[in-house]
Amino acid sequence: MSQTLAAVSGSVGSIGYGLAAIGPGVGIGIIFGNGTQALARQPEAAGLIRANQILGFAFCEALALIGLVMPFVYGT
Repeated sequence: MSQTLAAVSGSVGSIGYGLAAIGPGVGIGIIFGNGTQALARQPEAAGLIRANQILGFAFCEALALIGLVMPFVYGT
């Protein structure tokens, strides 16, 4: 005797991407928040701080793009 309690229809991958987008969003906020604090404390190191911010942003954004593509690659 088998009963179905709930049926999932649609693309579960899009729900997964929505949840996966939280991580890079938080990461980008942390990067720019701490970068702003670092610029306020040491304005003479602005070039180095800004370069590190851009590098960190690129890595976080790459994770978000990978998360966007994976439901299409492995989706059914």
